[in-house]
Amino acid sequence: MNADSRKPFYRAGTIKRDRRTKARLDVLDEQILDVLREDHPQSVRHVFYRMTDPRLDEPVEKTDRGYRHVQDRMVKLRRAGRLPFSWVTDTTRRGYHTPTYSDEAHFLQAMKGFYRADLWQHSDCYCEVWTESRSIAGVIEDDCRELAVSLYPAGGFSSITLAYQSAETINVYSAGRQAVIFYIGDYDPAGVLIDVALERELRQHLSPTVELVFKRLGITEEQIARFDLPGKPRKETDRRSLHIMETVEAEAMPAGILRSILRTEIENLLPPDALAVARVEEQSAQDYFARLAEITAGAS
Repeated sequence: MNADSRKPFYRAGTIKRDRRTKARLDVLDEQILDVLREDHPQSVRHVFYRMTDPRLDEPVEKTDRGYRHVQDRMVKLRRAGRLPFSWVTDTTRRGYHTPTYSDEAHFLQAMKGFYRADLWQHSDCYCEVWTESRSIAGVIEDDCRELAVSLYPAGGFSSITLAYQSAETINVYSAGRQAVIFYIGDYDPAGVLIDVALERELRQHLSPTVELVFKRLGITEEQIARFDLPGKPRKETDRRSLHIMETVEAEAMPAGILRSILRTEIENLLPPDALAVARVEEQSAQDYFARLAEITAGAS
């Protein structure tokens, strides 16, 4: 099913806890593959929430046990070669690579792909995206890279160092323009406080000349109602944000819808045809570096 025809998510319902037969596991596997064929990359948690829809032929329970089951099936599908590794994002674990080059021509060939035109040089805004979790950051990372906006995964309440570094960057690159920060996080007693704390911390370090616009893109009450996002009751022991009666994780929002919301908001800040003009400039630059590499290789 495509994003436009998708029915709303459920709010309540029970799913029988029993051992799945091979035939039922095959159905679950196909559901997982269908979701990722439709839109990728996605995190395991995004796929898990899609699998909790009781209208599916083989739904899973909306519990930690259900999450582990989906995670296990995705591992098996990847190891079997049925699910491309690149379709699943995991930014919680990353390696660190030091690039080296065999000669000058190799360096020029490698560098041509790094040239990026400045999409924002004629925009009235400077833009950044912040997320509460690394999981969400991994899902929108490619979009942020394409649209040339900085992406900050806060990992919960942000460190004051990260907020300070962001503010210093905004002070330099906003250059009198409006600074727009988009935030994506959970709708729960802690999540609705994280963006408030982040905005407060950023403002402490911003130049008085910077006009900051801070906007929560998700999750919002309106989105919970509109998409009928699955949630769970708040913990009775949590006394923060008592108006929050039901909690909803950011990963409950289908990844394709989240990307669409984000891209629309960012592209609205860019001048018309900025992306198209930038791609032409970038291709011209890449061709130039490729010719330099050929000349360098011929001279050596």
